[in-house]
Amino acid sequence: MVLKQGIAISALLSSFLLVGNTHAEGLAGAPAPFDKGGVKIALVGYISAGDFFQAYQAGAVAQAKALGVDLRVFPGRQDAAQQREQILQAINLGVQAIIVDHGQPEALTDVVQQALDKGIKVVAFDVNLNNPKVPQIEQSDHRLAELALEQALKDNGTSFNAGYVYVAGFAPLDRRHEIWEKVKGENKGVVEKARFGTVSDTTATATADQAKAIFRANPDISVVFAPYDEFARGVKLAAADLGISDKIKIYSADISTADIQEIAETGSPWVATAATNPAVVGAVSVRAAALQIAGQQVPGRVIVDPVLVTQKQLQDAGVKTIEDLAKKVPAFSTSAVATASWIPAAAF
Repeated sequence: MVLKQGIAISALLSSFLLVGNTHAEGLAGAPAPFDKGGVKIALVGYISAGDFFQAYQAGAVAQAKALGVDLRVFPGRQDAAQQREQILQAINLGVQAIIVDHGQPEALTDVVQQALDKGIKVVAFDVNLNNPKVPQIEQSDHRLAELALEQALKDNGTSFNAGYVYVAGFAPLDRRHEIWEKVKGENKGVVEKARFGTVSDTTATATADQAKAIFRANPDISVVFAPYDEFARGVKLAAADLGISDKIKIYSADISTADIQEIAETGSPWVATAATNPAVVGAVSVRAAALQIAGQQVPGRVIVDPVLVTQKQLQDAGVKTIEDLAKKVPAFSTSAVATASWIPAAAF
């Protein structure tokens, strides 16, 4: 999914990458300014490391190419100050819209307002900017967590000792956390024995180090809710290193080709995840920005519905890649939200 679905995001060596050749003749039947071409959109990320974020950007690139948009992709490096500067760079480049992909709201509010004051449209993916002029692209994080935890309760009953991977301050994780607290409240036998987690450019390995310490201190943990695939990868690595993969079950959110391979392998403790196709979410983000540029209505919340993917499903269907999953689970491959008759479908 990462590099096979589009551009190699890891090749972003400059301050931004220009993607897409504008249609000189514009898009036939499209509203202004897409009928003439020359539209510029910036995608400013906070995190680029990890399969999910790379695939998200690849989907955005694919949709931009279909629209004939010049997409300026600014790579995220988990640096709030740098993301602020990149938004200011995008404003100075004269883009018509900015897509903000994750980030820390307190660091972004004022620069986003500067963009809006200049007439630049802004949409946000999984970062709550608390601005009614900024549509929020969401994966339905509540539903992601519900699907994963419903499966955890189905597999393990309503009484088990759990480890929980969580970092506050990230909108998607905060929304998923609300469901975790709700599930614990409704199932008193679900005991959170330990909470840990980190978000960095080495999230999986850092989480693995934390998880090993947690497992040593709490050998009675049998279930881990890790609602981000890099968290889950780290927990799985820790379980393998400690030789306890057969004693732990991991439930997560998000998915990639690399995740599929880790979930489907024999004896893997990573037994289920709830996910949308990140490439589809990236395409939806660009479509929402395009609709705003064209002066068309975009709701305040644009929600892409997730699906549950279990280890058994993957093994039984022989799914090995995101492409396989999209073919065998049609709901995973498309979304009808934030689109219009004049917007061509993305190819990824």
